[in-house]
Amino acid sequence: MTAPTFEFLASRQFTAWLAEQRVSLALTTYQAGKLFLLGLNPDGRLSVFNRTFARCMGLYATPSTLWMSSLYQLWRFENTLEPGQNYQGFDRLFVPQLAYTTGDLDIHDIALDGAGRPVFVSALFSCLATVSERYSFAPLWRPPFISKLAAEDRCHLNGLAMDEGQPRFVTAVSQSDVADGWRDHRTEGGVLIEVASGEVVLEGLSMPHSPRLYRDKLWLLDSGRGEFGYVDLARGRFEPVAFCPGYARGLSFIGDFAVVGLSQPRHNQSFSGLPLEERLQARRAEPRCGLQVIDINRGDAVHTLRISGVIEELYDVAVLPGVHRPMALGFRSDEIRRMISIAPEFAN
Repeated sequence: MTAPTFEFLASRQFTAWLAEQRVSLALTTYQAGKLFLLGLNPDGRLSVFNRTFARCMGLYATPSTLWMSSLYQLWRFENTLEPGQNYQGFDRLFVPQLAYTTGDLDIHDIALDGAGRPVFVSALFSCLATVSERYSFAPLWRPPFISKLAAEDRCHLNGLAMDEGQPRFVTAVSQSDVADGWRDHRTEGGVLIEVASGEVVLEGLSMPHSPRLYRDKLWLLDSGRGEFGYVDLARGRFEPVAFCPGYARGLSFIGDFAVVGLSQPRHNQSFSGLPLEERLQARRAEPRCGLQVIDINRGDAVHTLRISGVIEELYDVAVLPGVHRPMALGFRSDEIRRMISIAPEFAN
């Protein structure tokens, strides 16, 4: 059986940008069930490493830890390499050390709170939640317009912005309170909600995703219109900064740059008829899958990465600061049997 194929095509200065910023990137695609880790090979060319996880979606990353949601589990990967150490030319080796079996909660964005506890969005149950030692999950909060905790994906809650270790804002595709009701309000029913008050602080968005607080601004993706921008909370307005030629989903920052994930819209009821279609046609552009690096001061797309082949959709993207070339262990090779590390306090 022939393995599925995919190809990464970077703009001319994309790898130079990775080197200048001293970062690597992590990407997820639930459509193809892949976790990708992008860095630099010794010759300066792009290093693309992938592992297979069913329906992998949300990411949260530090230089040494990676959290990732999959079809029915929430994973924590830990880097086992010491500073200056490498493994087969990689300076990070992420090992899946812990998994919470949650069931299929349709976990979207993930973050850590001030106590280091994972907080995630369950789109299926329209709530914020955390892990439990005994149960599938522990609900933390739901929008005031959601009358009942039910496995019905009522409003398609998806995005989470943290502030000083606490959930601050979330995005939802609608304010619907019936099963699968969000699909009827995709064009302009999207909302930004303040968690503490439960107040809807911004309406009229089109399938918004990936709210992030960065440099004293609240950024997000108005995905159904293909716009990256920030929210003027005082005036209750979304201020577009750059157009994204694809369904934008997944957002991370480094320095003066935003890294935005792009997907090709599916030709079904969820994605058809969005303003993005007309905006692409007006610009004579085809929707793409990949990454767009945007200068947040000028709004210019300074670097791009196109992904083709079997991969048409991404969900999340995370920046790994100070990482040159990362890899991760999976479960489909014998390598994970032989990768054993000893806690240093007990090593002697």
